[in-house]
Amino acid sequence: QVQLVESGGGLVQAGGSLRLTCAASGRTFSDHGMGWFRQAPGKERELVAAISITGGTIYYINSMKGRLTISRDNAKNTVYLEMNSLKSEDTAVYYCAASGLWYSQKERDYPDWGQGTQVTVSS
Repeated sequence: QVQLVESGGGLVQAGGSLRLTCAASGRTFSDHGMGWFRQAPGKERELVAAISITGGTIYYINSMKGRLTISRDNAKNTVYLEMNSLKSEDTAVYYCAASGLWYSQKERDYPDWGQGTQVTVSS
């Protein structure tokens, strides 16, 4: 099992930026593909970004392409999500998750989850 703790969320004005951080502990971090998901009120949880174990394969949700950068530092057991030009529709709880695979875009492949961090974008 991988324990995950997110940080970096908060309240930001539209057009602003945030950098989310997810610190991992437990099993070997570099064995796990990582993902960032979000869930807005009344909506289903969705994958925002995913990164493979080496960082060589990356996915971004279409609605945020060009505004997101996911990265990982395997030496620090940490994955990051940098979000720019934020919009009110980006408001959600953002979750970090660890996959049991080297990489996945499927939620069912992510058994380990953090508690989430709230991102609120004011217009």
